[in-house]
Amino acid sequence: MEEQRPDDERDWPESEIVVPLSAVEHYSYCPRQCALIHIEQTYEENVFTVRGTLVHERVDSGSESVERGVRTLRSVPVWSATLGLRGKVDVVEFPGASPYPVEFKSGRRHGIHADLQLCAQAMCLEEMFGVPVPRGAIYYHATRTRHEVRLDDRLRQLTKATIDAVRTMLASQHVPPPVNDARCRNCSLHDVCLPEVVGEPARLRGLQGVLFQVWQPESADYPSGDRGGQACTSS
Repeated sequence: MEEQRPDDERDWPESEIVVPLSAVEHYSYCPRQCALIHIEQTYEENVFTVRGTLVHERVDSGSESVERGVRTLRSVPVWSATLGLRGKVDVVEFPGASPYPVEFKSGRRHGIHADLQLCAQAMCLEEMFGVPVPRGAIYYHATRTRHEVRLDDRLRQLTKATIDAVRTMLASQHVPPPVNDARCRNCSLHDVCLPEVVGEPARLRGLQGVLFQVWQPESADYPSGDRGGQACTSS
C-alpha cells in the first residue's frame, strides 16, 4: 500500500511542536538528558556513544536489499502528523504487507525505554502505510540478539503519554533537575549535567556561597581615606 507523505508544511499544525523520535527514548530514560539534548542542544561523546555510531554505520547508509524474499530498507525517514512525530527508523523489513521496524542498540537491554521509541516508530509507519504494525524488534549488538516487542495497547498508551510529556517540556523550555542515581554513571552528558553537584541542594548552596561571596575589603588593607584608588583633586 502506498505511503502517505505530507507534501508541505500545511500538513503540520502551526502551533504543533514536532517531537523527534529519539526524544521519546531520551525522556523515558531521563527527562533531564532529553532536555539537555533537545532544548540546550548539548551533545558529548563517550565510549558508549562512539560504539553506537559504529553499530549504526551500515543502517545509516540508507541502502536497500532483498534477502530470502524479505525487502529491507535502512535509515528510513518516518513521520506522523497525527502524533506530531518525525525521525528515522534504523531498519524497516517487509516480510509481508506490514512493515516491521527494527531499532539497533549498541548495548544490552535496560528497561522499556527503547520499546517506547520502537512503538513510536511503528505508529508513524501505520499512519504512512495505512496498515497495522503489531510487532517490531530491537537488535542489541552487545549480545547479538534480537528482542521482539509486541506493540500492545498498554505500550501504545505509555508511548503517547511520553510523547505528550516531551512536547510539554519542549514548549516550556524547562530543563528538569538531575536525579544523581545509577543512570548518571555512564551518561555521556555527565560532565555537563553535573548531577553530584546540581542534584544535591545543600552542596550546591555551599558552592554558590563560595563562588558568589561579596568581597568586603578590610580597613587595614588601605590607608585611611583610600579604598582602592586615589581621590581626584582639583588644582
